[in-house]
Amino acid sequence: MEMTNMKTAVFVKPGQIEVQDLPKPEIQQPTDAILKIVRACVCGSDLWWYRGISERQHGTPVGHEAIGIVESVGDEVTDVKPGDFVIAPFSHGCGHCAACLAGFDGNCLTPVDDEVVGYQGEYLRYKHANWSLVKIPGQPSDYTDDQLNDLLTLSDVMATGYHAAASAEVKPGDTVVVMGDGAVGLCGVIAAKLRGATRIIAMSRHADRQALAKQFGATDIIAERGDAAVAAVMALTNGTGADAVLECVGTNQSVETAVQVGRPGAIVGRVGVPQQPEIDTNGLFWRNIGLRGGIASVTTYDKKILLDAVLKGDIHPGLVFTKRFSLDDVQSAYEAMDNREAIKSLLIVDELSEK
Repeated sequence: MEMTNMKTAVFVKPGQIEVQDLPKPEIQQPTDAILKIVRACVCGSDLWWYRGISERQHGTPVGHEAIGIVESVGDEVTDVKPGDFVIAPFSHGCGHCAACLAGFDGNCLTPVDDEVVGYQGEYLRYKHANWSLVKIPGQPSDYTDDQLNDLLTLSDVMATGYHAAASAEVKPGDTVVVMGDGAVGLCGVIAAKLRGATRIIAMSRHADRQALAKQFGATDIIAERGDAAVAAVMALTNGTGADAVLECVGTNQSVETAVQVGRPGAIVGRVGVPQQPEIDTNGLFWRNIGLRGGIASVTTYDKKILLDAVLKGDIHPGLVFTKRFSLDDVQSAYEAMDNREAIKSLLIVDELSEK
């Protein structure tokens, strides 16, 4: 008899996530796929509503990062088939609208229904599955534990870090400043190096994150913030500032610092979700500083560069997972990130993937 229920993490109220038994999802649109989740994780942006900073409907399933196995597909899904091992990007791009064709699938213009789907569960109904899902060669058993973690980052955090570097137009030989030492900022360091930056200045005041930033390619660490951070960057760059800046935090202070540490003509690639509705852009004008960025183009970057980089072993973004939890222990996974005990919490959903 087919299983009709599944375990999934649900937002109860700020500070409380619990695993509940919910109906297993079914195909609703011909563009859908149902995925059996192998691994998922907690994102820094999940902490916003966990901490009560932003609103989220109580009782909704949570999570937006996963890798899994395709179980079934709608009639219009031909790019992937049941049994395929896939990355499930948070972005659900259709692949054929003007935004997707321009490489901005994070801003896909083809509507999807408003059902809230949660990736931190045993199964997921994935929308716009045909183009958006990224097929991984082989099966989970073909990969090491570390490789599975690398692949999992391609559902969001590594692609978001790359989006910061791409938006800032990082190029070979550049000096780059990375604002933020969370998982996205650390992936931004990887991305800057991948794009050929020769000097990467990471803003970090936590020893464990500083060490990982250096392992990923950071050449310099600055622990100061605000005006002191600006002065420190200028001291390291002979008073000129950086060629590109990756803003991976979203606070006013981080954005204000980011627009001050670039040389004239530099671009700030912004992927930190804005925490204030306003920003004064006059400072950009007087120094010809560009400000770009937004929601990451996950599928585009995965297919063009990131999946290949992981499969070749050129990058190891899975090192951002510093604690692992079972799905049943999802509350602890959130608490570990909320208390800065984990850079990023890994959720082992299908124990068959546990090495």
